[in-house]
Amino acid sequence: MQGFTKGKRLKKLGLKGQDTAELFFDNVEVPAENLLGQENNGFIYLMQELPWERMQIAIGAVAKSLAAIEWTKTYVSERKAFGKPVASFQNTRFKLAELVTEVQVARVFVDRCIELLLSKSLTPEAAAMAKYWVTDLECKVMDECLQLHGGYGYMWEFPIARAYVDARVQRIYGGTNEIMKEVISRSLGLGGEK
Repeated sequence: MQGFTKGKRLKKLGLKGQDTAELFFDNVEVPAENLLGQENNGFIYLMQELPWERMQIAIGAVAKSLAAIEWTKTYVSERKAFGKPVASFQNTRFKLAELVTEVQVARVFVDRCIELLLSKSLTPEAAAMAKYWVTDLECKVMDECLQLHGGYGYMWEFPIARAYVDARVQRIYGGTNEIMKEVISRSLGLGGEK
């Protein structure tokens, strides 16, 4: 449409498979027949969908965390140090036990939030809790799993390296995790703006 232009492709830290560019709208006229919903309600529609968006992010964080744990289990079973598989060391086993437990707890909470979403009773606070907590956990899981890969984990050809980089944005989009804490804290009635 006249007045619409796309800027250059932005170079991001991660998510390299997704094109990201600035979009510019300079006096773009949208015909009335192209209107979705009611005029001037776009922000309201956006806000209504935030819990669903945040749940999608949380679902992805759980799935990616589980994938990282599986890659790491395979790697530490095959990689040897001091003549033994890395998986034979207590630290490795305990670290993976901690991670798989925490991800399972996250999965149960996310599953419950999905049930609430489907019954139209998911609160914005619960969606914010899921998004914040599970994406923080995802970054922890990626960091710990990369560590268990040792130097190879830092090499781009290993999926854990790419997952580590891609995970970082999870705590930013869909509302930063600091904003999630603000949403949660407002529901506690502890001051601040309502």
